[in-house]
Order: sequence, then C-alpha cells, then structure tokens
Amino acid sequence: MTPGSNIPLPVTRVAVDVAAPVRLDVSGLLLTADGKVRSDDDFIFFNQPTGPGVTYRSGGGTTPDSITVDTTAVPPGIEKIVITASPDAAGQTFQGIEPTATIRNAADSSVISTFTPPQLGTETALVIVEIYLRNGAWKARAVGQGYANGLAGIATDFGVSVEEPATPAPAPAQTAAPVAPAAPPAPAMDPRISAPPAPPAPPAPPAAPAPGAGKINLDKGRVSLQKNQTVSLVKGGRPLLSQVKMGLGWEPAYRGKDIDLDASVIAYGPQRNHIDSCYFGKLSIVNGAIKHSGDNLTGEGGGDDEVIVVDLGRLPQEVTGLVFTVNSFSGQKFTEVAKAYCRLIDAATGEELVRFDLTNAESQTGVMMAKLIKQFSGEWDMTAMGDFVKSRTVRGMVKPAAQAL
Repeated sequence: MTPGSNIPLPVTRVAVDVAAPVRLDVSGLLLTADGKVRSDDDFIFFNQPTGPGVTYRSGGGTTPDSITVDTTAVPPGIEKIVITASPDAAGQTFQGIEPTATIRNAADSSVISTFTPPQLGTETALVIVEIYLRNGAWKARAVGQGYANGLAGIATDFGVSVEEPATPAPAPAQTAAPVAPAAPPAPAMDPRISAPPAPPAPPAPPAAPAPGAGKINLDKGRVSLQKNQTVSLVKGGRPLLSQVKMGLGWEPAYRGKDIDLDASVIAYGPQRNHIDSCYFGKLSIVNGAIKHSGDNLTGEGGGDDEVIVVDLGRLPQEVTGLVFTVNSFSGQKFTEVAKAYCRLIDAATGEELVRFDLTNAESQTGVMMAKLIKQFSGEWDMTAMGDFVKSRTVRGMVKPAAQAL
C-alpha cells in the first residue's frame, strides 16, 4: 500500500503488526465521527490491552507488537480505529528506522496487505494505519502521518491530553498537613497520556505543542514554508475543500535573457499511478477540476507567471496526490532563474494561504516545487519540495514525482 490508499477488508477480524529495527510502542485508538476518543476505554495499549472490539498484544521485544480489531464487536458510534507507533526510546525519531505495518487475517495470520511509510525524518510518533467504516463496510487505509512532537501531536488530533512531567518538589516538612485519601485509581494508563476529564468538570485546555513541532494549519494566516515543511489545509477546524490557485512565478537571473519555464501539475492515484498531467498543452484535466492559465514564454512582469486552478471539492475520489512542477523547455538551467516561487491562493477571496520561495538552485532543467496529498481524514496537506530533476518537459517528471509522493 502507499500513503492514502485503501483496501476492503475480506475478513471481520484483522491483526495489524507493526515492526521496525527498534522496539516500538504500538497502540490503537477508537474514534467517533468527530475524530475523538470517548474516554480512556478507547485508548488501547500495553497498560490497557483490551477494549471494546480492539486488543493489544505485546511482542516482548522479539516479535512485533500487534493491534487486533474485531469489527463485529466494535461499538456503535465508533467509525475508525487508528493504529499508532512511536519508538520506545525517548526522543528517538523514525529516520532510518521506518516501520512496516502488516495487516493479517487474525484467524490464520495470512497477509492481507503491508505498508511502509516513505521518507520519514524527525517524526517521533506516527499514525500508520486506520481501520474504518464506510457505507456499512470496513476498510483499511495506509496513513503514514507523522508527528515531530511525539505523543503530544497525536493527543492534539484525537482529543487526549498530555501530562507534562512535573518538576520534583522538595520533600514536604514533617509538620505538613495530611493529604486527603486519593480516589480509587483508574486503569493504569501510559504515564504520558490521559483521557479528557469526565463531566461535569470542564476539560483542561490542550497542551500547546512544542515550537515547530507537528503540522501547521492555516488558522494564523499565511504560512511561509521552507523545503520539506508541510502545512495542513485546515482553517478553523474545517478542511479547505474549495477552489484554490497555485501561482508559480520566476524572473531571469542577473538581468539575463528571457527564460521559458512551464508550470504543470501531475495527478496521481492512491497507488502512485499517473492519472493525468495539466500543462500548457493540456489546459484542463479530470473533468475540469484542474485548469491551467496558459503558457508564459518569458517570465516577464510582476506577479504569477502561470496559474493552475484546483477545485479540491470537485476532484475525483481516485485523485489522492498532486505534484506541481516547473520545467525549462528552452533548456536553460535553474541557476539562471531568480526568485522562483509557488504560492497557494484562496480563489474565492484572493487571500494568499501558503508560499514557498525556492532559495537554492541547481544546474538542472526541472524542479518539483510542491505536492498536495489527500489525508486519511479528508483534508489536504501541502509540502514544499524544491527537488531538482533533469527534464525539460512534464513527461519526464511523472516518474520522479511519483517516487516523491
């Protein structure tokens, strides 16, 4: 499986094994339609291995940890079970130790599918797979959504709160007033995680993620990305599913001669399969959900040189990835280009949402500027790329762009 792809489950009980070169903490969370857990009973892990329809099995460090889902026993109102993993060693990232999730028939251990998230880096926690209900049928989806702030990132998304480690206080004096007896303890939870407080007490505000950790969204206005950074196209808790424009612009370097660059977008399916390409020779694809403004032969003038309009809400279900590219049809290298950039604009308001300035150039004729990836929850993420390729046309970008998804 590839990120965003899904498969129907041919059996009612599946086990998801998660393996890596290091020991992992694997867990499962039962989520309602709003994407939140209901209580601590919906968080299944080594200290609470059994929940409604979901069980955890430890591999003991010699075999992979596993989450088993019995879809016939999942309670009404639960629409998905997400399987998460994080390295057991504190602070360790997934770079170089990418985990593999193997979905098996729980009855006979036969393999249904496997998924290894590609190109992980600073992530210290990962939603790797989800088992979800759609139109009365259970399916599995490859996710691969990482968090640079570990369990805090997962907590932010799924409604659990993170208890910050308290600074040890000095030992109390012998004359201190006695402390009232504590209430009977709840089931032993991971000391790093607790479920939201039960009514009627108001819930505590969620802990703020560490600076630069996790994914950015659009709530604070325009986002300026650096290479490999990702922004979630979510504003006010709602996915952006309206019409957007990807504007691409450039200027000749050093007062050089005109340079003919061509902006394109390549559409892919969940298996990284090429669906179609939109460029100056094909100005509309996927039933008009993606349109190109036309070719600019010189790069002269202020503002965007070429614009590609994407109606996110009208994209067919099979389109799960878009890669925006720029090629030098005239054969000039990007070292002869100044101020190349791409920016995402809300087509309805004209508001600039995301901008990525290409600061470093290579002596190549093609560059992958940015990609939009549809997430398991329905929203789109935009990631700045800035990866150079030897290709003067979009045709030569199809394979490397697929590999970069």
